[in-house]
Amino acid sequence: MPRTLAEWVQSEVRPLQDKPIAWLSQYHFFRDPARTAFIDPRRFFSPADGVVLYARTVEPHEAILDIKGRSYSLRDALRDPGYSRTSLVVGIFMTFFDVHVNRIPYSGFLSYQEYDALDTENHPMLNIEQQITNNLRIPHDQAGYLHHNQRVVNRVDVPTLGLSYFVLQVADYDVDSITPFSLKQNQPRSQGERFSQIRYGSQVDLIVPVSPRYRLEPLVSPHDHVEAGVDPLIAIRDTG
Repeated sequence: MPRTLAEWVQSEVRPLQDKPIAWLSQYHFFRDPARTAFIDPRRFFSPADGVVLYARTVEPHEAILDIKGRSYSLRDALRDPGYSRTSLVVGIFMTFFDVHVNRIPYSGFLSYQEYDALDTENHPMLNIEQQITNNLRIPHDQAGYLHHNQRVVNRVDVPTLGLSYFVLQVADYDVDSITPFSLKQNQPRSQGERFSQIRYGSQVDLIVPVSPRYRLEPLVSPHDHVEAGVDPLIAIRDTG
């Protein structure tokens, strides 16, 4: 079950905040704990450990966030001006204290496309992390990195549902910090399987198109803390 942001910070962050960065980097950051694999064809599980920033259904041109007066839409997120599907999007901010191994939310065939930063360098994400861990606050107005930073768009084709969904990985300040475990395209991947890692602070979004065949129900809310492969984010309900 997801924990509240306050519960997670108290149990997982506060005991480590006095540790030096060098210790955290060497002994804590790159951990990859064993986890029970959950298989459920009626659920999309979380692709990442982290704090839920938003969980809502939007039109392709509609703002997921309004960042200092500038709209950030699905088309911006996917770097695809032709994207045309109404979709349920769940954004997850991965802090330095989170496990940074990403997992497959729903079984299918995985392909990916890398996109460079729009500026010379990625924009840092440290300010929003400090607000989350120190003040239990999600400052959406500081999420300008979403427009600019390096990203990998992972597409997972699911023949059983008749759809393709996306796992969007957005990197922090370090360039080339998203590391897929396999460089092959259109590879079968199972629900809960490890498929990639991101170094340091980052963000991962799950984007699932809606369909008349089923109803998507978000199971989390902003300020929830979730774990990859453990916590379900979206339930698939029958229509009617």
